[in-house]
Amino acid sequence: MNIDDDNKWLEWITRQFENIAGEDKEIDLLEFKTALKVKESFFAERFFALFDLDGSGSISLDELLKALNLLIHGNETDKLRFLFQVYDVDGSGSIDPDELRTVLKSCLRESAISLPDEKLDDLTLALFESADKDNSGSITFEELKEELESFPEVMENLTISAANWLKPPASEEKREAPRYLTPAYWHNNRNKLLFVSCYVFLNVVLFALAALKHTSAGKWIMLARGCGQCLNFNCAFIVVLMLRRCLTWLRTTWVVRILPLDQNVVLHQLVGYVVFALTVLHTWAHVANFVNLTLNKNGYHLWEYLFTMRPGIGWISGTASLTGIVLQFLICLTTLCSSPFVRKSGHFEVFYWTHLSYIWIWVLLVLHCPNFWKWLVVPGFVFVLEKVIGIAVSHSRALYIVETNLLPSKVTHLVIKRPQSFHYKPGDYVYVNIPVIAKYEWHPFTLSSAPEQQDTMWLHIRSLGQWTNRLYEYFWEPEPHAHEPKRLTTNLQNRRHQKCTQEYHFNLTDSNGSVATNRDERIELTAYKLTSSAICNTVTQEGRESLQLKEISAKLSGNQRVCNIKCYIDGPYGTPTRQIFTSEHAVLIGAGIGITPFASILQSIMYRYRMRKQNCPNCRYSWCESLKDSEMKLRKVDFIWINRDQKFFEWFVSLLTKLEMDQADEEPEGRFLEMHMYMTSALSKNDMKAIGLQMALDLLAKKEKRDSITGLRTRTQPGRPIWSKVFQKLGQENKGKVHVFFCGSPVLAKVIKTHCEQFNFKFFKENF
Repeated sequence: MNIDDDNKWLEWITRQFENIAGEDKEIDLLEFKTALKVKESFFAERFFALFDLDGSGSISLDELLKALNLLIHGNETDKLRFLFQVYDVDGSGSIDPDELRTVLKSCLRESAISLPDEKLDDLTLALFESADKDNSGSITFEELKEELESFPEVMENLTISAANWLKPPASEEKREAPRYLTPAYWHNNRNKLLFVSCYVFLNVVLFALAALKHTSAGKWIMLARGCGQCLNFNCAFIVVLMLRRCLTWLRTTWVVRILPLDQNVVLHQLVGYVVFALTVLHTWAHVANFVNLTLNKNGYHLWEYLFTMRPGIGWISGTASLTGIVLQFLICLTTLCSSPFVRKSGHFEVFYWTHLSYIWIWVLLVLHCPNFWKWLVVPGFVFVLEKVIGIAVSHSRALYIVETNLLPSKVTHLVIKRPQSFHYKPGDYVYVNIPVIAKYEWHPFTLSSAPEQQDTMWLHIRSLGQWTNRLYEYFWEPEPHAHEPKRLTTNLQNRRHQKCTQEYHFNLTDSNGSVATNRDERIELTAYKLTSSAICNTVTQEGRESLQLKEISAKLSGNQRVCNIKCYIDGPYGTPTRQIFTSEHAVLIGAGIGITPFASILQSIMYRYRMRKQNCPNCRYSWCESLKDSEMKLRKVDFIWINRDQKFFEWFVSLLTKLEMDQADEEPEGRFLEMHMYMTSALSKNDMKAIGLQMALDLLAKKEKRDSITGLRTRTQPGRPIWSKVFQKLGQENKGKVHVFFCGSPVLAKVIKTHCEQFNFKFFKENF
């Protein structure tokens, strides 16, 4: 901070202190916890004890300013000594293993990370043995300083972490030009902008022609007729944007390079709002005209114009006013129930059923306007044809859910028997109907299995609404009269697994006791032993190892069911991710359950990668034979998965483990697939409360070659990605044109899209 910022900060600290301290001008421990917003009381107590210089049990303003001034303006030694004192719980001048374990345990709680006691011991020993240079059994200040100096980013962040404790609200920065006015935005969105421009121009022309045709009838009729002609076009065009089968086919043609097919849902929403606005203008223009006629003593009252057929307005028995009022109500209701706060707040069924009112809207429009059928006949015919084909195909091949797994955070994993005639591309989605859950409801979900998986296909469904919650609860209920056999079976499994773990010592040896040297043998044995370890950990202590395979955990905890439930599938339908295989450098970014389409894509990518990969039997040199451009142009894939909590990683940990095993051998040009995991609830290294934990996790991951949080070889990064650094690194790899594919929250999508525009990366987003 410069001098001005420093003075402002001190003034702000003083005001905040006075507000918290009250009349006694002192801050006690409870008030201190509130001010620091510290979850774990250990750190609050340690910081409070170090800030309380006179040991009075309260902190004065002078004591607070002295401590903060030391941390912000002091030298590195002063800051390191403060950190050492935090870790030296008993004040003995050295840190023993038990003190370090206590600190790391509090760090885990502060970062919302759950690890078994054995893993906590491993973390403690990893950091302690690295810092205890003289093997004296304790860590002195000089040893801790030497250890911290081997982590340059930690030294750099000590000041940042101190300043972040009590900081004023972010001051308003100078507003930059809106991204919509930047050249990068216009360059990367030229297809969409050209399409919208043509759409707006066409509406203006239609409005003008209709209005000019009725100039003799007055301004209100001109406005009503102009809006009515635009409504004819928009109420038919809105159907075209949701012709999913046609759009899926168009994705395979050259049209995808011209038309913004990936934006069809966004454009559908835009046209919907336009229809709503035009409807309001059209209705009120007619009402104003009726008021004018009433004032001119035309023989009818306003209520007669609106609610009766006496004036004879309309081409079918004077029903224009009545049908118009009903249309206004239905369009307003549909628009309201299609809003994000309804559709994405757990009330999808409200959106679904009100959206079906489009049938009545079309019928009323045909009755209301004599020319609407001319606009609707072609798109309406194609739409009906698509619906008939979809119903015929989906009901002609009734599928069956053969297995379900209930995963953390109420995610239902469905395994569906796949018919031989069902073909799809990675990342495609389908509409699913499960009669036992809801007979008439169809819901869209992305297929999470690869097309190369022949016998079955997968769906991972997060419980966010009524239908998805009913689905989860349906499979959560235990089967009737099944508790006795399950208990006996579980006891038998426990005994067998305990015997199994006694016989095997997890030392990567084959059945003859010889060391496995072949890569395939190592992978097979590693997978088997990871599986055995997961079984043992689940039986003895549920949820102890985050590396355990979820399928096995589900079986032993009773969350997996083998079933034979009928379902229907409509699709598949294409998404923007179909362009991944024509990319050179693909970056897949998933947030939470947004990994679902990428689960399918990653499996398919690695399947194709293995097909073209060759290894020299003599020198072990690896290379990839080129496939046709239409099959795969990929030279590099970066997968970024952002999760809020540790347990969310368990959804696909077995899949990601397998993908890492596929790349067990290093390649001359670097890894083809790189994974980047981020856990947003974990405190990063710029927070003093997490420095020791992150150092320990780094050391243990380097030692075990496996991350302690997920069990993957990829180290889980705390906090959120710094997108500017991430994208800068991607651009420097020079693996070809970078295409970024995103699935997750709209808020994060805007952030990533803005960075893509800055770095001239192509951006694709899943839209539902």
